[in-house]
Amino acid sequence: MRITFIGAAREVTGSCFLIEASGVRFLVDCGMHQGGREARGRNLEAWPFKPSDIDFVLLTHAHIDHSGLLPRLYALGFRGPVHTTGATADLLSVMLLDSAFIQESEWAGVQRERTQDRRHVGAPTELLYTVAQAQACLEQIVGVDYDVDIQPHPLVRCRFRDAGHILGSAIIELWLGESGRTRKLVFSGDLGQPGRPIVRDPTPIEQAEVLVVESTYGNRLHRPLQETIDELVLVIEDTLRRRQGNIIIPAFALGRTQELLFLLADLRRQGRLPSMQVFVDSPMADKVTAITLRHPEFLDDETREILSLRRSSPAGLSLRFTKSVEESMALDRIRAGAIIVAASGMCDAGRIKHHLRHNLARPECAIVIVGFQAEGTLGRRLVDGEKRVRLFGEEHQVRASIHTIGGLSAHADRDALLGWLGNFATPPGRTFVVHGEAATACGFAETVAEKLRWNVEAPTPGSRFDL
Repeated sequence: MRITFIGAAREVTGSCFLIEASGVRFLVDCGMHQGGREARGRNLEAWPFKPSDIDFVLLTHAHIDHSGLLPRLYALGFRGPVHTTGATADLLSVMLLDSAFIQESEWAGVQRERTQDRRHVGAPTELLYTVAQAQACLEQIVGVDYDVDIQPHPLVRCRFRDAGHILGSAIIELWLGESGRTRKLVFSGDLGQPGRPIVRDPTPIEQAEVLVVESTYGNRLHRPLQETIDELVLVIEDTLRRRQGNIIIPAFALGRTQELLFLLADLRRQGRLPSMQVFVDSPMADKVTAITLRHPEFLDDETREILSLRRSSPAGLSLRFTKSVEESMALDRIRAGAIIVAASGMCDAGRIKHHLRHNLARPECAIVIVGFQAEGTLGRRLVDGEKRVRLFGEEHQVRASIHTIGGLSAHADRDALLGWLGNFATPPGRTFVVHGEAATACGFAETVAEKLRWNVEAPTPGSRFDL
């Protein structure tokens, strides 16, 4: 039995793990690399396996860094099922088609540049995947319920447990038989921070022989939620009332946008925020919000009521989901009083870049960062304090105030991760720390070894382990 760490090893994106045993070969996640100029090239690299040899895929959740290369897997020959939760299956119908549209659009742009400028002759010419391939891939998705055992292969039994990260996110428990022995492996997926709105807390797991656990925020503690909310109120009050500017919020269309809407509506109902114009400039976020409401079994009553804002907003809160490009462009003519929430969450693509171009140089405006920013992304450069950044080939001064409100993260922090690990009745035989930047993953592995006395390591990219 062998596990190969293809992605998310000493890095945050590209989650992909290959499991091999006598008679079966499958993947846990098949995610896209994101952030930095090298990401596209890495997504085009050949895998250390033939896609046609993969029997099936187990998918933890719908975020693109976990699911985004599934259409490419299909394009290169994979024809097996992809097992995931029912909510994730619904979300993939939006996420993968949107990703494919972006791939086609960016590829077409590169081809235009190649014909107009000889300096781009060496640019990548291969298209990662098409909308048609993404649509075909969706036919392979099999949705299952939480806490129900399934058998995707005669040698494999597995169960999806609630990870509390986003709608439909899962911890995967799996039992793999080989040579007359069955071993239990657990993949944490992305774990949520306990006590957050919308989704439930991560399910405790008590036993595993092999554990693969994420470490995105394994080196820090989130600010308490109430302090985070107080900070958000202060930024909104200061920008809209005193400085009379706009607030631009890069936010992932899946998960973070819905949580922001929950908080803004709740704070307005409490009278803690002034009258607001909130624009969600993301057709995908609109669709994801609708899907969220289609799964009330995972939401509490208050969340269902507030997320139904698409139908009825509280007094003093004007909420609008934009759809067309023309509606999006019109937002850039608003000089004050607007809160604009748009993707991508790391500022590297999508409509958020246009809103940054029109607001970054204005000192009366505020940029509010509410999610993880990977190394190499525009969002990370803003967080790190760069005073000049490039957008659409032009340099822009950063005069707007930059606010990092980390307490809204959908990822568990160090103590929450340790708390989840503390549910194991006995230490796993081997624990692998993944989905964290190199220093973070290695540091969290050391923390686990020191505090829990476990056999733990942070694997390097491409490393293989016989279990």
